Amino acid sequence: MLAVQLLRHYGSVPASLPDYRGGLPDYQLRQVLNYIEASLAEEIQLADLAGLLNMSPFHFGRMFKQSMGISPHQYLIQQRLERAKYFLKHSNLAILDIALECGFSSHSHLSKQFRRVHGTTPNTFRRQSI
Repeated sequence: MLAVQLLRHYGSVPASLPDYRGGLPDYQLRQVLNYIEASLAEEIQLADLAGLLNMSPFHFGRMFKQSMGISPHQYLIQQRLERAKYFLKHSNLAILDIALECGFSSHSHLSKQFRRVHGTTPNTFRRQSI
């Protein structure tokens, strides 16, 4: 009993070690988020993200969700939609060009995801933003 108390009090684990609660350490999470941000226009696979951290896709997906509260795929779609919203508000690019610039495979793929999340089409969103 005394030994356990002494180990807790004088243990070798530094006090500054962050509590990850099973998620990714901050530096790894930043690495992945920066990669996603820089690569939004490209096809990004779960295996690509897991490979950045030398993890299996399954383990990476679980750790990412513990860190962010959503799956890597959900985060990727969320970021692509945010970038699309920015282009819709601040550019005159055609919807197809915005879709491709944000990593969607087609105009219809962007429209489907946009409507699912925002309840409106990209064209309607653009008109209402002017």
